[in-house]
Order: sequence, then structure tokens, then C-alpha cells
Amino acid sequence: MEDIEKLKKIASQVRRDIVRMVHAQASGHPGGSLGCTDFMVALYFSVLEHEPKNFDMDGKNQDLFFLSNGHISPVWYSVLARSGYFDVRELSTFRKINSRLQGHPTPAEHLQGIRIASGSLGQGLSVACGAALGKKMNGDKKLVFTLHGDGELQEGQNWEAIMFAAHNKLDNIIATVDYNGQQIDGPVDKVLSLGNLGAKWAAFGWDVLEMNGNDMADVIRGLNEAKSHAGKGKPVVIIMKTEMGMGVDFMVGTHKWHGKAPSDEQLASALDQLPETLGDY
Repeated sequence: MEDIEKLKKIASQVRRDIVRMVHAQASGHPGGSLGCTDFMVALYFSVLEHEPKNFDMDGKNQDLFFLSNGHISPVWYSVLARSGYFDVRELSTFRKINSRLQGHPTPAEHLQGIRIASGSLGQGLSVACGAALGKKMNGDKKLVFTLHGDGELQEGQNWEAIMFAAHNKLDNIIATVDYNGQQIDGPVDKVLSLGNLGAKWAAFGWDVLEMNGNDMADVIRGLNEAKSHAGKGKPVVIIMKTEMGMGVDFMVGTHKWHGKAPSDEQLASALDQLPETLGDY
């Protein structure tokens, strides 16, 4: 329980980072970032086997993570900085000209922790398949984790990768879908319904798990359960239920905060709801 409370405190600080970063440049994507904060904190501070001080592009004998829905870069940058990949003070450069912290992550800026560009949606699982296959060929027993938005699963490339992973028995992949039901144009079910998403993945040959992405204890449980399924012949996917904008009452559950920055007054309100636990940058 003590570890869960520690992770919750980190998550509160990460949410503060997100709203401050997006407000400072009046640009960015706070909704999905806030919704995925608990997952990202649990992954980087508890589950992922990684070495922030020894980052390289190959990631041999380390777990890898690929962010497919790259527009939620604010949460990733905060978690990377807070877990030791680069100085937390660099968060103040988010989306500024010549900053390494671009609106969508890119390896071109040599930012530690970033291995692929993920501005275009629908490509992350294809990259993960290549990385997972490479690890198998090299005898590397570590895992490949990915995160995807539910809306981006409307793109066909995902389903080619889903078939490829199952066909090649890439049981070292753990994919997570942020199933918040919202995308930039509105509710996912109205834009292009995904139907029974878990049944679809299962039909394509994946082990399917579920978890509450806004309950830290359940996120830890879900990720550890997924790890226990690895190495058993099938890739693993977690359908993660979240609320867009979680942690800030006026942002919760609406697509309107997919890509909108808070005003000065809204920032103040958001920060009042999010305790400062690690110190602001």
C-alpha cells in the first residue's frame, strides 16, 4: 500500500507538469495525457525494467516502451524527466522553438528515452513488432510495451500488426489500449465505433486483459498480470478504461480537452486540485 501511495503522489506531480506545460505554450494535448498518467507512472516507476542513466537506441537487455499515440507527449516527457532520463527543468521548454520537447516526440532531437517519432497515429504497434522480433532473434528475454489510443485503432495498419504479432508468436509484446471513448472529433462510438474491442483482439489471436487505468492499484495489478502471461505463445493486450482529463474536474470525460490549453484561471483551478509532491520545475 505504501508503494501505491508513493506512485499516487508522483502521478499528482506529473499531472501538475502536464497542465503547466500545455498552459505555458497555449498548445498541446492535456486530456489524454491526464487520463494516462497513472498508467505511465506505474509503468516507469514500478514495472518497466529500464536504465534511465544508460539509455541507448538498442535497449538490449532492457524493456522497451513505444508511445503510439504521440500527441500525449506531455505525460511522457514528465515521466521521462521525473524518472531520470533528463533534467526536470527542461520541461519548461515544451513546444518552444528549438526545444527537444516537440509537440510530438521525435528521436531526431536525441532526447533520452525516445526511440521513434510518433506524430502519425497507427504506427506504434508495427514498430513494436519489429523490436519484439529482434529481441527474440537476439535471445533478449526483456519485454516490449506499447500504448495506443482507442481512436487510432480505426486505422488499418494496426490490424496488420495485430495479425503479424499473433502469427509470429510475439509473446514478448504487451500492448495497452487507452479506452477512454473520446477522440478529437467526438465520442469514438459516434466517429467510428470499435464494437467489442476485446473480442476483436482475441479473434486475432491475442491474450486479452482489462484494467481500470485511473486506479493505481489496479494498474499495477493489470501490468503484473500481463507480464505473467508473457512468454506463453501469444502477444498480450490490456484494454484500459480511463477518463480523458482525469484529475481535473472540468476536463474529465469530454473530447473538448483533447487538444486545448487551459486559460490562466483554469490553470489555477487545476493546480488547486493537484497537490505538489515532488516540486514544480
